[in-house]
Amino acid sequence: MQLICRKPCVFNTECSIKSQGVQQKGITVEDDCWIGSNVTILDGVTIGKGSVIGAGTLVTKDIPAGSVIFDKREKRIRIR
Repeated sequence: MQLICRKPCVFNTECSIKSQGVQQKGITVEDDCWIGSNVTILDGVTIGKGSVIGAGTLVTKDIPAGSVIFDKREKRIRIR
């Protein structure tokens, strides 16, 4: 089976990783946010104004303004 390389080149071993390129969305942190230590924020996430993110939290989706988030599961504990 022959695979044809179309962008992005996922399965074709003829395309180098460098030729595939990188798409970066960026992280947006609005005003008055507190972010604890060892927090991991993935690309493309927006953290709303006045939010608090507890230490060690993995943030994979947008956080609404005024939220208090902690835990590995991004539990929204309360509105600040």
